[in-house]
Amino acid sequence: MTGSEVPPSFRLAYVPGMTPTKWVRIWNERLAGVPLTLVAVTAAEAADALRHGDADAALLRLPVDRADLSAIPLYTETTVVVIPKDHVGAAVEELSVADLADEIVLHPLDDTLEWERPPGRPAFERPATTADAVELVAAGVGLLVVPQSLARLYHRKDLTYRPLTAPDEEPSAAGPESALSGPSVPGSRVALSWPEARTTDLVEEFIGIVRGRTVNSTRGPKKAPVAQEAAGRPTRGGGGAARGASAGGSKSGGTKSGGTKSGGAKGGGPRSGARSGGAKGGARTGGGTGAGGGRSAKGAKGGRSTGGGKGSGRGTAKRGRPGRAS
Repeated sequence: MTGSEVPPSFRLAYVPGMTPTKWVRIWNERLAGVPLTLVAVTAAEAADALRHGDADAALLRLPVDRADLSAIPLYTETTVVVIPKDHVGAAVEELSVADLADEIVLHPLDDTLEWERPPGRPAFERPATTADAVELVAAGVGLLVVPQSLARLYHRKDLTYRPLTAPDEEPSAAGPESALSGPSVPGSRVALSWPEARTTDLVEEFIGIVRGRTVNSTRGPKKAPVAQEAAGRPTRGGGGAARGASAGGSKSGGTKSGGTKSGGAKGGGPRSGARSGGAKGGARTGGGTGAGGGRSAKGAKGGRSTGGGKGSGRGTAKRGRPGRAS
């Protein structure tokens, strides 16, 4: 390896709350020779890390600028409200936006949720980060609405969280089209993003992993199957004559079609001659069932086939040598 050659590697950036552990494990199993490096970035830094070449791909939250970045949405997180454990809301399984109407709800500057109208009453000052907002919740200053992964990331023993739901819509007197409702609850959409101009083979490999492709999956169209004729494998119902010629009396074309049973030329041996009507050495062609006894057709040194009393058709005959065709 010359000094200018750089061994392949893959750098994956991820924002707070993301857990790429499973995908990293699969990568290490499939591409053991290509090390994967994790790069922790803030939500505000993720896009620039891709543009500046600090990462090959990133797990981040939408939206992203699609002018130069590609993105594949992966899933949408549940939105929850972080509350103190002694809060009245801790006694229920979920809270609605209406339940927060009289509460101070913190809205940090790095909030990842796109609100049309944030719930609750705004705080006097917006915290700089989500981590700062969690500290304020623990101090009893207010509540915080975040994606569930961030609630888990900043978990504290004195805090808990509950799923946040939107209130049911209630139609007004003006009709159903002017239904009144509280603010909807946005979800945080997680995506895999990378620079569109640098869609490398390693990026494609990681896309396959996060999409659940198996190791044997292919990204392109499946190849057409090789024709059976080209592979030398006869298809069902065809090519029997060829096999019969090489095998010397098979069922496809040698025995039943053009060989012994239809009275052709030479049979495939004493046994095939025994069932032939035209070759010597026939034994069972004369007996039949239900008729009387009779001679076999031109059997040289062959035996007779004597009919059974009740049409059994059994007979005794000497096995003859195969003769030549008449």
